[in-house]
Amino acid sequence: MPSAATKIRRSISDIQADYDRGDKIELETLMRAWKGLKDLSPTDPNSFFMLGGFHGEPFRGPGAYANAWWGGYCQHGTVLFPTWHRVYLYRLEKALQSIDGCAGVTLPFWDECATDSQENGIPRALTDRYFELDGVQIDNPLRSFVLPIAIVDQVAADDGTDPNSPNYSKPAGYETVRYPLSGLVGTAADRAATQDHNAGFPNFAANVKTLDANIMAWLTMPVYSGQKYRGLVVSQFAACMEAPTYTLFSNKTSMDAWNAANRDMPVVALESPHNFIHLAVGGFDIPTYNASPIAGANGDMGENDTAALDPIFYFHHCFIDYAFWTWQKRHDAKHVLTIDENDPGASYANNQPPAGANPGDMLTMKTPLAPFLRDDGTPYLSTDCVDIVGQLGYDYGPGSLDEYATPTPIAEATLLAEEPSRQIHITGIDRSKIAGSFVVAAYAEIDGARRLVGAEAILSRWTVGGCVNCQTKLRASSNFRVAADLLASGDVKVVLHTRHGALGDAPPALTSAGQVGTGVREIASNTASAVDMPFRMEIR
Repeated sequence: MPSAATKIRRSISDIQADYDRGDKIELETLMRAWKGLKDLSPTDPNSFFMLGGFHGEPFRGPGAYANAWWGGYCQHGTVLFPTWHRVYLYRLEKALQSIDGCAGVTLPFWDECATDSQENGIPRALTDRYFELDGVQIDNPLRSFVLPIAIVDQVAADDGTDPNSPNYSKPAGYETVRYPLSGLVGTAADRAATQDHNAGFPNFAANVKTLDANIMAWLTMPVYSGQKYRGLVVSQFAACMEAPTYTLFSNKTSMDAWNAANRDMPVVALESPHNFIHLAVGGFDIPTYNASPIAGANGDMGENDTAALDPIFYFHHCFIDYAFWTWQKRHDAKHVLTIDENDPGASYANNQPPAGANPGDMLTMKTPLAPFLRDDGTPYLSTDCVDIVGQLGYDYGPGSLDEYATPTPIAEATLLAEEPSRQIHITGIDRSKIAGSFVVAAYAEIDGARRLVGAEAILSRWTVGGCVNCQTKLRASSNFRVAADLLASGDVKVVLHTRHGALGDAPPALTSAGQVGTGVREIASNTASAVDMPFRMEIR
């Protein structure tokens, strides 16, 4: 049970509501802490530049020069994804508390499944342009970050000659951006393209509305599941609560391997809806949903390289940690977590090893969570952060997933378990040929109309082609479970939505009911349209 000393992480929307009612202290203290963190020298170990750089850029180790390695410390696609990010947030929260007058501050979460987010988008504390602090109007410290020094992309492949390996350098004074803007400025050509793109979006307030609309669309994207449409991202957060083991809950690599082998018992990993939010904030329209998709948006949250330099990253990941803790409570795992060491997610078989790691490392609960150190100078381990109350001294206030904290049957979270179903199985997507993140979308002909039946966000980095440990495994896969009667015609189309456009002829537009127009052309490994991007699709 939480003690009087336990600090409570609240929803940022609840803190904003208190502020609007005249109780301003908590939000003002949060803003003060963030401003102080960002104002520190970039060499200060508590500075936002230093801490934000732990996740990705500026790269260090072999990954600073060779794309065979990942130059950031972050764990993605492995069983350490939830625990590494938990300790990361804890380290940042301690830095916030080190700012004068902010010892009691905590890191709030953006409640992404709350009705307010579904109906209004991102809480305005994270998007407002200005904030009044101590009687002075300041730039909102939660809206963006201005780099105090340059980040230089020295990865050999990122010399600007390969469109699939863009130079991700950022000059001093660069300010992080979100959808619908672009932040690619590493080469003269990229700077010119970005300037031209951003010139089309000169109005700050209008851009925020566009971003919010995109977030709402992703959260509530209609996906046809037989009896009704369900909001894609919201339903995925619900579904991940049903994952039976920590290994399957923790990451997409484990999820994909399980789903490929267990058609009738699919799971959703926490990393899956997490990826969608990154792409929604960072620059992807939902597949064909918008009447006029915005091509060329390259916000910082959309790739692992610079995602953590946008303050919203931490409010997003605080919700991910809240979801993690909710799963732990639901599955009686508040004190012990177990990793299946034979699972592909317990190694770097499908991912570049991060800074400080080696390609052959096996991942356990005692793998060091680099670069984070405990007070005694020893590395944090996953065993140090299982119990957030007893070990780390914090807990979560009310949130939209609280109903899942107890193991009661929830029909929506079982994702059609009660219906006969089939699986759209997509394999062989070559990540080395795609620059950055992308979305896999599947469409089926249902009742005479083209309908979206599944989508999967693949959060990546700009360059993965040289991965030393996964040259034969740089293949993404997706599995969409769909009611069997919906696939009776066998007319299923798969489209990859990438930074350079769609591979295949995507449906022109979805209506609010999820219907699309005609003229969709299937792309599969046998078609001419997929020569440069082979993949296989089968209905099981």
